[in-house]
Amino acid sequence: MKNISIIGTGYVGLVTGVCLAEIGHNVTCLDLDKKKIELLTLGVSPIYEPGLDELMASNMERGNLHFTSDTMMALRVADVVYIAVGTPQQEDGSANLSYVFKAAQDIGRNITRDVVVVTKSTVPLGTNYKIEEVVKAYLQGNYRVDIVSNPEFLREGSAVHDSFHGDRIVIGADSPAAADLIEEINQPFGLPILKTSISSAEMIKYAANAFLATKISFINEIATLSEKVGSDIVEVAKGIGKDARIGSKFLDAGIGFGGSCFPKDTRALVKISEAVDHDFRLLKSVIEINDRQKTALVKKAKERFGSLKGKRVALLGLAFKPNTDDMREAASISISKRLLEEGAEIIAYDPIAIENAKKVLPPEVQFVEQIEDAIKKADVVFIVTEWEEIVNKALILSSLFMEKPILFDGRNCYTEEEIKQYPVEYIAIGRKPIKKTASLSAAASY
Repeated sequence: MKNISIIGTGYVGLVTGVCLAEIGHNVTCLDLDKKKIELLTLGVSPIYEPGLDELMASNMERGNLHFTSDTMMALRVADVVYIAVGTPQQEDGSANLSYVFKAAQDIGRNITRDVVVVTKSTVPLGTNYKIEEVVKAYLQGNYRVDIVSNPEFLREGSAVHDSFHGDRIVIGADSPAAADLIEEINQPFGLPILKTSISSAEMIKYAANAFLATKISFINEIATLSEKVGSDIVEVAKGIGKDARIGSKFLDAGIGFGGSCFPKDTRALVKISEAVDHDFRLLKSVIEINDRQKTALVKKAKERFGSLKGKRVALLGLAFKPNTDDMREAASISISKRLLEEGAEIIAYDPIAIENAKKVLPPEVQFVEQIEDAIKKADVVFIVTEWEEIVNKALILSSLFMEKPILFDGRNCYTEEEIKQYPVEYIAIGRKPIKKTASLSAAASY
């Protein structure tokens, strides 16, 4: 068991801390936000993540998971300190590293023994060496400090699962002893471990996210082309995904990617490239395609109706993906703004993310607590996030409650056979529209 301190109790820091406690380490999570720490100390998680609350409660009860806003208390007995603070995007697309360097200063001022500093935050190439310089500049004693880059590859909505069932753990270090220590700490996860240089570990994180983002934008471009030539993107994606060299993951056409990682990291990698005089044209296109794709449903609705003025649109799903309340870079933000520009009214529903959505969506958006209430009031239904509840109910409720049911599906949730069971006009991404074919009797059993 190691004494581990985690600086930052955001998404990455909290999940990392809880899961390290679960495999037997003594973990202290530090955050300067005292209100957040008060909630965490009471066992209340500030984020929605399946399975996290239960693990947090059990490890607090066992006495190996602690929360504090006292920097000195958190760091003075640590053998290993993880930096897991935010690196928000600046206006020019580069990463804001001020929180990272503040954490480095705090480490230098407060450690009382030799320490390995592990960077979990996603940082540009070369940042780990700067962290090392800052820590050493603020040291209050003659202590050894080694730096390790240990990027996270957690998917929001399945982060706890990924911690125990991931593809690999990357450990980037110049010190073999530091790399061995972090390998020992992570050994109980039972995942493949890849040891690299610090610079390679930094690049692996950005390259992985950029590649996955590229797959998404690629399939969305193929979807746009499929609409024009009469192909079905669901069949096309299935066909190319069978190729082991390509794989089926991240080939779901839709309304683009969002969240805290892909948008920020792709733009940051473009800025990193510019700093070394490299024009990363491919990634610039990926970003451009994704920005355009977010409002594809609005474009389709405008083509279908001619004008959206006065139309009441039900937005089903607001978070950037299911099983999270994260609204960062969510497609619902771009969609709602564009709909309001077109003169539409918006009735919005999400099973988890409504409170966070109220903070970022335009004030004109109306929110309801039940999916039925959104659809009953709507002239048009948009599926924006493929929550299980939404997929299970949208077709049926549209048939029951709408005078002229029309559904725009931004996530291609249904097969043609499922759609044809209901009297719904259906327009999706990369597929031919389906007109009403079934009778209301198909939905009568709801």
